[in-house]
Amino acid sequence: MITGAVVLPLSGAARAEIPAPPPAVLSPVTAATLEQTYEANRANAAEASRMAAEYGDRERAEADREMADPSRRFLSFDGRGFGLATEVFGDLAHADRIAVLVPGSDTSIDTYDRFRDTARALHQRLTREAPQGTRTAVVAWLGYQTPGTVSTTVTTTARAEEAAPELRDFIRQLRALTADQGNGAAGEGSRTPGQRPRISLLCHSYGSVVCGRAAPGLDVDDIALIGSPGTGVDTAAALRTRARVWAGRGGDDWVAEVPHVRIDVLGTTVGFGTDPMSPSFGARVFAAGDGGHSDYFRPGSPSLANLTRIVLGETSEMTHD
Repeated sequence: MITGAVVLPLSGAARAEIPAPPPAVLSPVTAATLEQTYEANRANAAEASRMAAEYGDRERAEADREMADPSRRFLSFDGRGFGLATEVFGDLAHADRIAVLVPGSDTSIDTYDRFRDTARALHQRLTREAPQGTRTAVVAWLGYQTPGTVSTTVTTTARAEEAAPELRDFIRQLRALTADQGNGAAGEGSRTPGQRPRISLLCHSYGSVVCGRAAPGLDVDDIALIGSPGTGVDTAAALRTRARVWAGRGGDDWVAEVPHVRIDVLGTTVGFGTDPMSPSFGARVFAAGDGGHSDYFRPGSPSLANLTRIVLGETSEMTHD
């Protein structure tokens, strides 16, 4: 595995270059321009669908067409190659609690529906559980080219190092977008103008490697590592973040069998270090039930319940293994 990661190309399997327009050119997104941003990205997705259909890729054309639906809200969309997209669920500008989901391997426009399902499940649970007057939003951030599960890239930090600056930049933009946009509600937990929303970063599988690389100086309140192979460092303190660091893993998650090592060979880092579930790592461990690697956002699951509590800041009610 180590030899392959160092010697073989790190780019992963090539994706046929399906024709698609460049991303929409937009001014910095603000609360006032959110609707225009959503509209521009839907139009871009519609054009991508048309081009993919002409090219003969029906599956991509259908995926793009669904993204162009009038109900969809994208902060960004890029239909080229594997594709990138950042989708919003809820009233982002006025939210008091915001969850940003960072996906793991094999996530692209072609497989986007399963990532979207996790975001929708979380938003539905947040909507039900939030105290009266508290608004919530979920952002599905597919802002990097994820590695393939069966590839050399999934064993190294290369993709995470490329993605980390993009994630940092996105969180900065999110903070700017939500600044001074209190919801004006009087309910418990509501945000008044001038108050900052609480932002939680939920990082699944290889996404936890991305979050680990982005963590230093990242302006978030919580970082939850779920189904994590490691973060690239050996302790939560080494992430150099002020955020609370959480970790959860399902009882049937195969990632528990991944060797928790980190080796530098010829300038390439292979493996991701200490298991975040280990006491020596120092994360706050929460119960994730008996589910597998793709079950963390399954409706009714202990993991979804605890992730909801993290996002809402109701951690005194967390359940632990």
